[in-house]
Amino acid sequence: PLDHQEKGELEAEWLQDVGLSTLISGDEEEDGKALLSTLTRTQAAAVKKRYNTYTQTLRKKNKQSVRDVRDIFGASESPPDDFCCVPAPLLDVSPDEGRMPTVPCRNGQLPDDTCDSHASELDEARDGKALPGIIKASSPLPDGASLNSSTLSDGSQDEEWSFAVPRSGSMSILEAIPDVPVHSNGAADPGRSVRNVASDDEYLEKNIPVEAEELSFEVSYSEKLTQAPKRNRFKKLDFKKEDYVLPKFVVQKTRFGLTKAEDLSAEDMKKIRHLSLIELTAFFDAFRIQLKRNKTEKVKGRDSGIFGVPLTVLLENDRRKDSGVKVPLVLQKFFEKVEESGLESEGIFRLSGCTAKVKQYREELDAKFNADKFKWEKMCHREAAVMLKAFFRELPTSLFPVEYIPAFITLMERGPHIRVQFQALHLMVMALPDANRDTAQALMTFFNKVIANESKNRMSIWNISTIMAPNLFFSRSKHSDCEELLLANTAAHIIRLMLKYQEMLWTVPSFLIAQVRRMNEATMLLKKPLPSVKKLLRRKTIERGVTSPKTSKVLQKSPSTRRMSDVPEGVIRVHAPLLSKVSMAIQLNGQTKVRDILAKFQCENSHGSSECIKIQNQRLYEIGGNIGQHCLDPDAYILDVYHVNPQAEWVIKPQQNV
Repeated sequence: PLDHQEKGELEAEWLQDVGLSTLISGDEEEDGKALLSTLTRTQAAAVKKRYNTYTQTLRKKNKQSVRDVRDIFGASESPPDDFCCVPAPLLDVSPDEGRMPTVPCRNGQLPDDTCDSHASELDEARDGKALPGIIKASSPLPDGASLNSSTLSDGSQDEEWSFAVPRSGSMSILEAIPDVPVHSNGAADPGRSVRNVASDDEYLEKNIPVEAEELSFEVSYSEKLTQAPKRNRFKKLDFKKEDYVLPKFVVQKTRFGLTKAEDLSAEDMKKIRHLSLIELTAFFDAFRIQLKRNKTEKVKGRDSGIFGVPLTVLLENDRRKDSGVKVPLVLQKFFEKVEESGLESEGIFRLSGCTAKVKQYREELDAKFNADKFKWEKMCHREAAVMLKAFFRELPTSLFPVEYIPAFITLMERGPHIRVQFQALHLMVMALPDANRDTAQALMTFFNKVIANESKNRMSIWNISTIMAPNLFFSRSKHSDCEELLLANTAAHIIRLMLKYQEMLWTVPSFLIAQVRRMNEATMLLKKPLPSVKKLLRRKTIERGVTSPKTSKVLQKSPSTRRMSDVPEGVIRVHAPLLSKVSMAIQLNGQTKVRDILAKFQCENSHGSSECIKIQNQRLYEIGGNIGQHCLDPDAYILDVYHVNPQAEWVIKPQQNV
């Protein structure tokens, strides 16, 4: 177990990873305030718990005054509840047991009322009894409340919990205030609360095939988890190769459509990463599982060559040749070599290839690849497959965060539904750095091509995941044989989930997009300078001039005002700078989809075959307002997006390649 100082260092690292380094430095910074202003109850509780641990450590270490948690959250200080960090063998859950297992907490004592209270509260909620001690959204969250407590949500509240950003230094930086419920993409909806969204069980009652389960990305996973009956949260599963089949999931499409990670700007995806890590931490907190138990292993890696070089360095070198590259070029070449002639080769990733040739090619790649002097035609698919595995195995840090594996082990030992495991994995994928996430997506796409030829190459999803897991999740720390085996089995299961649910895992949850929109709006408000007294007086004079009956002069509208008035409500002007028809005003109605707008431009630009080809590769982008850049789903209803972001510009341009 970590000592108090190590815990503080771990939490400081976490605060930096989620974009809240200003809580450590004490600097005033708009982005940090904006991030805190968008947090849900469970997310805020996760941040608060870690900040509390960090400040307590700092006080003991330096014996000096540090920024109090009350300055951040406007609540009285109290030490956070301990996590239950439980080694897998200590868990005792049977398939028929309806209650949460009794497990020792970090302090070695049984949790008694603390750890069992949440399960009993869930029982009472299911039986129709009121949950004790519900905290209204308009009051600050007390320090003693954790995201496992009933203070987080009661399934019927009409108010979301968020933070206001005060202008005065005499107030706390962030105070709890009630917030208007919002749609999953940020639109105000006074008549509907986010708590009233249908549960997963209700989704299943719709006309969906029995073998498919519908997933919703509209509500925070951790918030929904606190409301789930415990009988659905703890179902023991046996992972056996012979009879284990992963369930089929389908994503519930909303009127906003679905958004892939590559559809958002880099700046907005950075915010998605921060929010995802906070949400992932809150998600595991709901199970009393500590997400990260050791600091991230940091290895510098080489500065040149191919093997042992960080992904970011490889991409930096590759972008000198192609500025749009998101996956290392050498890795793309390995994919191509295997796809050329190796997809039907039996045991393609089991074979070791010719050792002498592999060694020779490695040395040549390190020396010649960046200068485009390596002769790829002499390499066969077997050597390419071997070097692909070596490429990932020799990265300075593993492609996926191995420090999260203990948390996933505990989660799977408790045996929740695969849907819960999917949600945890979904957040982990969203929290990956850009280079890791894009590379992982390309890798899973490639492996699914290999698996599609299983009848000839004998490489099933089970075989691929078992072979590749040690190369994608590895630790340079020493572990016992038992620990190594447990790590490998869990990593293989995670890879299987990635391969099975690849399309969904790289789809950004709409509740995170809604938070990014609100975060951008909060940032704009914080950066907006307060008007000077002179400007206020001038504005008052103008207003008096407009309303005074004695004034005969008609104040002329500014050019910007005239431009806004030229576009009536419900009409958008779409620009297509690369097409012959460069602009068009389009009247929207409730049934207008993005694909309808693209079709209008296709009709207007269908004079030649080259124009037809050009429009087929175009997508509609929402740019500015409360989003950086958003490539819209062709099935999205554009009026809904317009209502969420009326200040956006609408541009048709080619989709960026992944």
